[in-house]
Amino acid sequence: MPQNHAAHAAHAAHGQLPDPAPRPDGEYEQLARVWARPKGWRIFSDVNNTTIGLLYIGTALLFFILAGILALLMRAQLALPDSGLIGHELYNQLFTMHGTVMMFLFAVPAVEAVAVLLLPNMLGARDLPFPRLSAYAYWAYAIGGLVFFCSLFVGLAPDGGWFMYPPLTSSTYSPAVNADLWLLGIGFIEISAIAGAIELAVGILRTRAPGMTLEKMPIYAWVMLVFCGMVLIAFPAVIVATLLLEMERAFGMPFFMVEKGGDPLLWQHLFWFFGHPEVYIIFLPAAGMVSMMIPALAGVPLVGYRLVVMAVVGTGFVSFGLWVHHMFATGIPALSLSFASAASMAVAVPTAIQVFAWIATLAAATRLRPIKTPMLFILGFFFVFVMGGLTGVMVAVIPFDLQAHDSYFVVAHLHYVLFGGMVLPLFAAFYYWTPFVSRRALSERMGRWAFWLMFIGFNVSFFPMHFTGLAGMPRRVYTYAESQGWTELNLVSTGGAVLIAAGVLVFLIDLARNFRPSVDDNAGNVWGAGTLEWLPNGQYGVRSVPVVRSREPLWDQPGLAEEVEAGRYYLPGAPTGRRATLVTSAVDARPEYVLELPGPGWKPMLAAIGTAGFFLLLTFKLIVPAALFGLLAIVMIWAWVWRAEPGPDGRVVDVGGGLRLPVSCTGPRSHAWWAMVMLLVVCASIFGALIFTYLFLWTTSPPGWADLARLPGGWRPWLAGGLALACCALLEWAGARLRRGAQTGVRIGVPLAALCLGLSAGVEVEGHWRAGLRPQDSAYAAAVYALAGVQAVFAGITAMMAAFAVARSWAGVLTEGRRASFDSLRLYAAYSAAQAIVALTLVHGFARWVG
Repeated sequence: MPQNHAAHAAHAAHGQLPDPAPRPDGEYEQLARVWARPKGWRIFSDVNNTTIGLLYIGTALLFFILAGILALLMRAQLALPDSGLIGHELYNQLFTMHGTVMMFLFAVPAVEAVAVLLLPNMLGARDLPFPRLSAYAYWAYAIGGLVFFCSLFVGLAPDGGWFMYPPLTSSTYSPAVNADLWLLGIGFIEISAIAGAIELAVGILRTRAPGMTLEKMPIYAWVMLVFCGMVLIAFPAVIVATLLLEMERAFGMPFFMVEKGGDPLLWQHLFWFFGHPEVYIIFLPAAGMVSMMIPALAGVPLVGYRLVVMAVVGTGFVSFGLWVHHMFATGIPALSLSFASAASMAVAVPTAIQVFAWIATLAAATRLRPIKTPMLFILGFFFVFVMGGLTGVMVAVIPFDLQAHDSYFVVAHLHYVLFGGMVLPLFAAFYYWTPFVSRRALSERMGRWAFWLMFIGFNVSFFPMHFTGLAGMPRRVYTYAESQGWTELNLVSTGGAVLIAAGVLVFLIDLARNFRPSVDDNAGNVWGAGTLEWLPNGQYGVRSVPVVRSREPLWDQPGLAEEVEAGRYYLPGAPTGRRATLVTSAVDARPEYVLELPGPGWKPMLAAIGTAGFFLLLTFKLIVPAALFGLLAIVMIWAWVWRAEPGPDGRVVDVGGGLRLPVSCTGPRSHAWWAMVMLLVVCASIFGALIFTYLFLWTTSPPGWADLARLPGGWRPWLAGGLALACCALLEWAGARLRRGAQTGVRIGVPLAALCLGLSAGVEVEGHWRAGLRPQDSAYAAAVYALAGVQAVFAGITAMMAAFAVARSWAGVLTEGRRASFDSLRLYAAYSAAQAIVALTLVHGFARWVG
């Protein structure tokens, strides 16, 4: 360990201040200047987590309101029997858009938004490690989401349900572009969510304050780390599902056509592999917020911290075994049903651990405190979510589910889980953390009105739906006859929906009256909480990055706030002359290097506009404009990544306390390396979903799965595999040359490596085409071309990364000390080569083995 790192370890272990001496003149002014927020309309060019977080939350709240308006329209239609207020076509669009907006444009983005706003301050960091990635993810979500929602006003909104089951959404039954808009739009929005998850995960693992070991992390950071892992694994499944259905609609590749060996159940497996973990992806961050708020409101540390962490990890793990929970009525084998039923009940155990920990924390309070608005929403969450959990256990019982399936009982259960498990804690968080970013806290009086209207309205609206469903009312019907006996229950539910809307309206009025954004002059720690986000802060976050000794440092380290504000800890100024934060080790949070951060700029927004335009124009088959927008996105991303690496090699700066750290890092210690590894997890999940597709479709029609006579010759897969391995060998040679200071390896070896990987994919596609196989022939052919096609896409991305690395080499900015672009290329290409070999083994070896 370097000497300065050892010195830091001693400081962190004993909680000593790095430097009690007065700070140099002008240090604070320099810090404030480099972190200054743009003025006027240029505020939209800012990439700081506070600005992006507030925009993110505001946009998610807008989508919540829009989806709520759609729900009110549906309830108005169902209030009375035989109503003609809304026709069936518009009603189908309304319930599709309501579910889609709530699940894809509100729930997940809202919890990511809160994390973007809170986590850097909670961890003692200046910002997240990739601010422009956060800005790109936000603008892609906002632009794409708003354009998607506006499709409702021009008759192009999807109408196949937020789950879009084929064959009803195939080109045979839904020939218009409505379904295409959903498929390409949602796939694009999920890419934005994945980008945000990578950013948050790297931030949690690598930018914590010195001394904040994994054992001392706030519980919310643990929850968001599990959340990010679940997003990286689950969301690629729905991206693959949307791409397969779009390829069927656009090119006739029969993944879901039974007559050609496809199976509509493939969609359900892929969609619900994403869809049921998503329930916990939404719930866990809300539960993490509750685990932060209850100790502050009770004035005692969280009881059972380690058990809660284990419960969170356990919930994330078990949730991936629940997707068949949604398919009990599809006729799948009884053994699969039994496993899914058992997992559906088992997931209640880690959830119960969290609930009991919250109750124990409240019971451990030394004195009763007045119940404030955040606590009201938390208590309402307890009641509503537990009710949803009880009905969840009911629908996990297969005979009961067969009776209640696709009835309003399931509508009630879903809303009790999601509204109770996410919306109520989110509103508690709004009231709790508003003083962190506003000069005034929200009104207690109006908050109580908002809570009671929402709580009573919710139960009045959705509790009767249990009985409506048991009385036989199916989901997704736009009207009903009076003779069916559902009138009174539906009228009560509509009245409850109006009360919910009134509660949200009171909250919005409260927000307009009292929310005054400010980080430099906020209301402060009105709750007496013990975590770092309540330190005095500005646009730059904390004045200096503290050494942490416990999970509640503001409670356990007297005078910490004053010492931080006086600049007595690490990075009290801007030693590099730019925005910067500390990068620490993943386990024990020891400072490793200083990460320079970018300032405001328009490139992330322009890249998001390019990406959104590419996907949306493809929906309308406008190929040339779509290509131009795609080119804009690539150019803007290249432009920002070009300046992402640090300046001259070997720079070392004083970060305070006698500790001097480098301003760059390469290899496995680099934050960029960690981000690339997480991206490869996403890639592996995408590839895993395609392997599942291939094997699942094989089980659908194994006798006619592969005609061995039409498989390419025996030498072709060996050549394709050899070319993939040659790509890795060439990159290793280039890396060795770069370590010796020579650029010839990069300038020659990197282009040849990209060419080899491209030829590997080309040989595979050409072989199947020459053998007479066409992607429209059968589900087998479609699966083969999907595997070969994704390999071609990976080869194309490798080629772009290779061109970037070569350009940096010729520009003289790719060196041994500034090689993040090359390291990322090598990781990505090595994964792509390994993926190619696995795909070749599956397509050629498996087919011959089963044939």
